[in-house]
Amino acid sequence: MSIKNKPQPSWSRVVGNILLLVSGAYLLISIFFPQLFGPPIPQVPYSLFIDQVQDGKVLRVSVGQNQIQYQIKDEEGKPGQILATTPIFDLELPKRLEEKGVEFAAAPPPNNGWINNIISWVLPPLIFVAIWQFFVGRSGGPQGALSITKSKAKVYVEGEAAKVTFADVAGVEEAKVELAEIVEFLKSPQRYIAIGARIPKGVLLVGPPGTGKTLLAKAVAGEAGVPFFSISGSEFVELFVGAGAARVRDLFEQAKKKAPCIIFIDELDAIGKSRANAGFFAGNDEREQTLNQLLTEMDGFSVSGATVIVLAATNRPEILDPALLRPGRFDRQVLVDRPDLAGRLAILEIYARKVKLGPDVDLKAIATRTPGFAGADLANLVNEAALLAARAHRETISQADFTEAIERVVAGLEKKSRVLSDKEKKIVAYHEVGHALVGALMPGGTKVAKISIVPRGMAALGYTLQLPTEDRFLMEEKEIRGQIATLLGGRAAEEIVFGSITTGAANDLQRATDLAERMVTTYGMSKVLGPLAYEKGSQTNFLGDGVMNPRRVVSDATAKAIDEEVKEIVETAHQQALAILNKNRDLMEKIATRILETEVIEGEELQNFLSQVQPVDEKVAVAV
Repeated sequence: MSIKNKPQPSWSRVVGNILLLVSGAYLLISIFFPQLFGPPIPQVPYSLFIDQVQDGKVLRVSVGQNQIQYQIKDEEGKPGQILATTPIFDLELPKRLEEKGVEFAAAPPPNNGWINNIISWVLPPLIFVAIWQFFVGRSGGPQGALSITKSKAKVYVEGEAAKVTFADVAGVEEAKVELAEIVEFLKSPQRYIAIGARIPKGVLLVGPPGTGKTLLAKAVAGEAGVPFFSISGSEFVELFVGAGAARVRDLFEQAKKKAPCIIFIDELDAIGKSRANAGFFAGNDEREQTLNQLLTEMDGFSVSGATVIVLAATNRPEILDPALLRPGRFDRQVLVDRPDLAGRLAILEIYARKVKLGPDVDLKAIATRTPGFAGADLANLVNEAALLAARAHRETISQADFTEAIERVVAGLEKKSRVLSDKEKKIVAYHEVGHALVGALMPGGTKVAKISIVPRGMAALGYTLQLPTEDRFLMEEKEIRGQIATLLGGRAAEEIVFGSITTGAANDLQRATDLAERMVTTYGMSKVLGPLAYEKGSQTNFLGDGVMNPRRVVSDATAKAIDEEVKEIVETAHQQALAILNKNRDLMEKIATRILETEVIEGEELQNFLSQVQPVDEKVAVAV
């Protein structure tokens, strides 16, 4: 598919360019060639002017408010050169001129000919118009002043470039099935119209960032072979009042002329935010006018008879106006979620075709180690691995490159320049070994794959990498408690070995407390409060901004019970971690000594160490 963006010439654009050139030429000429607009008059000191008057050399004088111009006599007494001087407060000047018989008068109003008249009256407005035309042309595109109200949508049509199809999209099979119906309608609408079916006017693609919503929209257009108008929601909103609504009208007018076609609006929430809590009562807000125009245009499709389908994408469906989501506008919502294991493998296979892989690369193992990765994350992962291979002057990408790329994405870049003291390095080593030993015994679908005391990212002085062995969608209570115990394993190791604690466990404590509070207030896993939810149900939030759901209004007694229950869960997990590390103290010393020598332990060596971890009885752990 190719993009049609060739600017169309217009008389306003041509006139604006001419005015701009004339204005620029005038400014340059007036700066570098001032003599073209009038001969320069030599300036002399006022004292010289008085001396020449006293000597009888001055023929006539023109006295102005800001300048005195006078003409001197030549050797034969005839009119000679004209000179100028700056006047000063001198009441005796008229008397002196009269005594010497000098002809003098007040200066007439300036009249330097028709050129100066044109310059003073005509050229300033032309300069203003030219500057206005220049900025309007830049902000509005090739259509000059009228382009403010023109749509900025890019139009993709069938061309010589390779088009995007469903074969280029993977990991979202359910969404592809939903959109395949849209493709069939665009290809053969009469089959649906004959039976009386009504195809959805609008399809809203919702999901986390990077999951391929825009790519899916392009694939629909590519499969159907129809024009594809692509625009971002923010491009409708303009400084000028009414420009957004005008652009919406222009966009749909263009689409109707090219029907059947697809309009794709990315980031719909930029103009489609709910008006319920907007904080204004009058309908004169620019964004609201744009939204109202969009709603009106979508209602007008059935009247015009044009086969135009609107696709839109957003990762914030919870803030959209209800009028957008009602039947007859965006009838259908298609979830484009993060891919599962099979989806990640399919995505990796697509991007792996564009790079050179070594014989040791196992894409399934990479897909297994990347749960929660979206399509954009996997594309970035493949690119990072390729960059690492190229940096090392290798011709193909190895499995080690992918492993390092995963750690870069998950934990950040290695910071070997951050030098720790021997004491700090020892604390970090025991801290990470504590996480690994406790995590090795905890239930769940993860295993400890690496221990490192090399600083990474902004704050991590070391890390213990746990990788999932399978995709999990549900978690049991004992698994969550195991996660909390694993998080507290680092702090427990510091207490056992050094008899004191450091600030290194701050993030671990935060995450452990959040998990425990969620167990009590959201999952109903409280032994005291029972199966009750104390957090209000939240709307879908794909951005993952970490904002917790608001808690219901509860009594002081209930709030106290929640705090006590959270504390009890965390403390129990802490005691469990202490019991495990105390029983495996010798093994902890052995692994810590080894990691201080090598800085990193992984692979078979690490698994041999972890296979020696001895479990403890849960009753004994609680008693400790």
